Amino acid sequence: MAFGFFLSVTFLLSVWTTAKCDHIPNEGLRMECHDRYFMISVDLFVTGNEPSFEAVDETGVYPITEQYAAKCGYSVSVFPPLEHVELRASYFSCHTDNKEDEVFTFNFNLIVTHKGKEITYALNKTCSPSLPWSPREVTCEVNYMEVSVSSDVACPTGTKDDWDAVVKTAYASATSDWQVIFQRVQQEPMPISLKTAKKHGYAFDMMAGRLVFRAPYGQPDSFSTEVNGVPVEVVHATLFSRQSWVLIMVDLVAACSMDKESYDNGYIMWETPEVPHPLVFCLHRMQVNIGVNGELVEQSVAEERGYIVKQRNSTVEISIPYNAEGGYRKSIVSGNLYEFYIFHLYLEQISVDEDHVDSRLHIHRTLATPLLPRSVFTEDRTIPEERTFTVYLGDVPEDVELAAVHLNGREFTVPFTNTSSHNITGVVSPNHTHGYTLKVPFDDPVVMQELIKDAMMQHRLDINYTLTVLPENEPFYQLASVMAITAAFFDAVCSESGISFKLDYRPIDHLGEIYIGSELLTAELAAKHGYIMSNNSQRLLLEVPLFTHGYEYKDITLKGFFGTFELLLRDHETEVQNSTVKTCQFSATELIVCSADGSITVVADLPSVITSEGVPAGTNLVDPNCGPKEMDSSRALFSFPVNSCGSTVKLGKESVTYENEIFFSKKLHAPANFSNDFDRVTMQCTYPLAGLLRLFSVFRFESDSAGVGHIVHSAHSTEGLRSPTIKPTTVLQTPLSTRSVSSQPAYRPSVKHIKGSGFPKNVSKNGSSFPENLNSLNRSRRVIRS
Repeated sequence: MAFGFFLSVTFLLSVWTTAKCDHIPNEGLRMECHDRYFMISVDLFVTGNEPSFEAVDETGVYPITEQYAAKCGYSVSVFPPLEHVELRASYFSCHTDNKEDEVFTFNFNLIVTHKGKEITYALNKTCSPSLPWSPREVTCEVNYMEVSVSSDVACPTGTKDDWDAVVKTAYASATSDWQVIFQRVQQEPMPISLKTAKKHGYAFDMMAGRLVFRAPYGQPDSFSTEVNGVPVEVVHATLFSRQSWVLIMVDLVAACSMDKESYDNGYIMWETPEVPHPLVFCLHRMQVNIGVNGELVEQSVAEERGYIVKQRNSTVEISIPYNAEGGYRKSIVSGNLYEFYIFHLYLEQISVDEDHVDSRLHIHRTLATPLLPRSVFTEDRTIPEERTFTVYLGDVPEDVELAAVHLNGREFTVPFTNTSSHNITGVVSPNHTHGYTLKVPFDDPVVMQELIKDAMMQHRLDINYTLTVLPENEPFYQLASVMAITAAFFDAVCSESGISFKLDYRPIDHLGEIYIGSELLTAELAAKHGYIMSNNSQRLLLEVPLFTHGYEYKDITLKGFFGTFELLLRDHETEVQNSTVKTCQFSATELIVCSADGSITVVADLPSVITSEGVPAGTNLVDPNCGPKEMDSSRALFSFPVNSCGSTVKLGKESVTYENEIFFSKKLHAPANFSNDFDRVTMQCTYPLAGLLRLFSVFRFESDSAGVGHIVHSAHSTEGLRSPTIKPTTVLQTPLSTRSVSSQPAYRPSVKHIKGSGFPKNVSKNGSSFPENLNSLNRSRRVIRS
């Protein structure tokens, strides 16, 4: 049977031969052949927000408008939230080259505007359906209904009364041209010509072996009904031609569920009748397949994704988790931050009647959740000991980015400049979200600081994050406030020459009193001990050179040693003390440490301590049995009690000095002008008498403070010595007596323990002999003899 007609074009056509076509970027384009349709998807970064399509065939170029798409079998959807535009074309669409219903060739133009210039991209694809055509196929697209039937199916559908009425009307027709009757409930059918039907927006076409009928939704000749409580739109067309006494009729029926999706308890739900209309399906046997984005999946895969398909009360119920795989998510700002999810549902229902003739219904529906509240969170990850605020902003959706941060009212755009002390870094999360870690030091100028009770400092940071939703750049805000409390004291930094302390933005008199040991830190004290101090309304700086008063030294070796300095903070009211203690590693060519427990440690620079043959030269203290603990090529380290190894004591009015000497051999490498076999280096430790608690005890020496040490090289021994890298500085400011003193070897009496704060006041001013002073001391103290 020969059957066909041409569609006239009602739009102004472009001239195909003069159109300029460019190549579209492959990374932004997808063209796919599916079982029952062809799909083009283009990212909006290629097309912009207002792309358009044209259908192309040998007769010309046809703009695809909304009305033309529904009439000719196209659906075009622009999804700014999803950042792409999608075109779906039926295999029986108007301008498709169809070869025997097996090979379909599509030609389209994609038109975009770039920098004010219109650009045309030519797109073409040839497809072959992977599944054979069923005798009857109905498609429920988002904007039209389409039914195609095999040309060898002659059995009518419907009831006998319906059929009799159509036959009666067809026989009464006076024309032999093809006509169509649209059947509606309780209305007498009236035939119209195909030309008139085309003007009303319908499409009829005869392919190689199939008759196709297409109708947009909402046509005057369609009608709405309910099936099992589900709204359904139906269009029922009967095509006929009367040739003399022969009547040729084809019944075409399409029925589609018009159910509006609902949302409950995390699921998007949608329903369709098992039999949308009695003229379409029977209930002999039914199969339902589900998928998204035009791809049907196996039942096990659907279940893994959380899809639920139930057939209940002759209704198919579809439930999809809002965040299931295959959906699209979009953020939106409406006062607060919200999100919604979109699914392109693809459903297939297969019905088989008693004669084993199957009918297929393909349903495309775009389902969307309502606006769902979406929150981001902030987490305070600050460790006060690190003196830096660390705040994490998390659960940020992938289509949201951080644009700026207000810190205590001051705006900083992201990313921060390299000159700022605060920084922010992005963090990727595995659940399609991301976050940001903000770090701001406590002493950054933007941080608010307040001194609270017990000499504690409160640091406060109010944060206002400005986030924007892409691509609209719609802003919303996330607020956070963090606080930390630390001891109101100093930051300390090591250097080669000493330790520096800094306290920013709080003058010293606001904090209380700062002490070094038992001495109040003042400008006068700093000048006395050689400290470098500056104090103003913004900060207090204190530089403490190595070997000045207040240091404690440990682990002294020839390679180096550790120096520790402590500052104490005493609050005026509570007397509660906080402290800043800093320990640094130093090195020095020479040094002498006179400890408060009465031990002397010396690193002395000597010529040729180790010979060229690697043999140690003779080196010892006054007592030949006291040798060095360590030696290298030019230095020796000694450590011994003040009253041992042949030390002598010099007693003054206000101090006592212990002295010893380092003797070293000159035989191996002695200059020609040396007359002696040994040379010497003198070392001294001086302690103030006022601070001594125990003196000349056989078993114990104790002083309130460390002594002051000196290393004195003889005229000969200093020749050829290297200059020390750090020169020791005399830290004790109490002047030694200028009067004469007696000098004797360190005395070892049989007294085990003498306790006193110092020598008696009646010590002879003219520097009487040591035994006399000792007798005087014994007369003024209770003595325990062994």
